[in-house]
Amino acid sequence: MVQFFYNHWRDGVEILILAALAYHGYIFFRATRGARILTGLLVLLLSLFLISQLLELNQISWLLSRFSVFLVVGVVVIFQPELRRMLAELGSSRLFSFNRPDDESLDVLMEAMQQLSARRFGALIALKRGIDMQSFAESGVELDAKITVELLTTVFHPKTSLHDGGIIIDQGRILAAGCVFPVSQREVRDRAIGLRHRAGMGITEETDALALVVSEESGALSICYNGRIEHDLKPQTLRDRLNHLLVHGIPTEEAPTTVLEQGKEAA
Repeated sequence: MVQFFYNHWRDGVEILILAALAYHGYIFFRATRGARILTGLLVLLLSLFLISQLLELNQISWLLSRFSVFLVVGVVVIFQPELRRMLAELGSSRLFSFNRPDDESLDVLMEAMQQLSARRFGALIALKRGIDMQSFAESGVELDAKITVELLTTVFHPKTSLHDGGIIIDQGRILAAGCVFPVSQREVRDRAIGLRHRAGMGITEETDALALVVSEESGALSICYNGRIEHDLKPQTLRDRLNHLLVHGIPTEEAPTTVLEQGKEAA
């Protein structure tokens, strides 16, 4: 037994590493839009392979063997947004530093969120963490201002020119307003999830930021992270979730679902 372990321990380590990579890859990609495309493609290729083997269709078998090279390229193209976000997270400084607003700024932010919700002012706020967001800030108007309730409600007032864009907050200060965020392409069944919510999901797919969203139609409060969205949260629930994510970090081991529990259920 000892001799067997001595001769094959490297095989066991390789199996564990490959299993861990396969598991985390599955968790990371399984709820993405590209996952369904890849699943359909694999089902089609497997069906053609089995048919060609059973009926001895040599030409189709030859084509399938050559097509495997293009399949690798296709996977990279299909999962390009997810791969870019994963590499960005690995290359960010989030592993070595912690970037979060102070408690006073969070109190002001939560008060502003409640006022925006009460007035039905649509809002989109991204909290910068480890990954640089300068490219998104440059799409808007630089402010570099301290967070205040008055400033946030003014920016998102429907009659201002900046209300349709997003705000980027960096260490308790508003870095820029009126910013253009990428729109998520994830499939969403809840019709209450509009373009502003998709932009909140999109910025968290591209970066490790947290995004807060106020619905213009209903005033519902939402939080986005890792391309996920928790919708229709009560103010205290939103504050608790924000604190948890800022203190404990964004969970990457969870399945990247599109819409988690509704706030009414979670509360």
